Amino acid sequence: MLIRPFARHDLARLTELTIETFRPFYEDSFRPLVGEVVFANQHGDWRGDYRREVAGLHAPDRHMYVAVAEIGDAVAGYVAWSVDVARGNGTVSHLAVSAGHRRHRTGTALCEHAFDRMRALGAEVVEIGTGGDPFHAPARALYEKLGCVPLPVVVYYRRL
Repeated sequence: MLIRPFARHDLARLTELTIETFRPFYEDSFRPLVGEVVFANQHGDWRGDYRREVAGLHAPDRHMYVAVAEIGDAVAGYVAWSVDVARGNGTVSHLAVSAGHRRHRTGTALCEHAFDRMRALGAEVVEIGTGGDPFHAPARALYEKLGCVPLPVVVYYRRL
């Protein structure tokens, strides 16, 4: 596996990978759980949101970075992170691994890569979040295996 910096030609594939990775959460988990009104209000255009969001993840001038994992000629996954240099804090904002490369340490390698780069930029602490639902259980297991400590947070939705 090669982990390399983001290049502009990666944008379409990373956007597609993000949508493929999180479609089951939005369509099969979140939407049925909260109903159509809340879904439409909170994440009705989740695909479009990701298309806009992924395009802005790599901005080194703002201390925002993306690294891409490749296996052969295929993109296996990516990680996006930022560093607040003044506070010494790093944040992993996105981690997506293609279905065929999950459970092969790709996510672990990407996180460790991001952690190393954050340290090099002066970060002493990293924040990485995920959902508490069944879809996100593998992410929680990965982050705990990496030594991250979970902070329980509960978010409630209700149609008015």
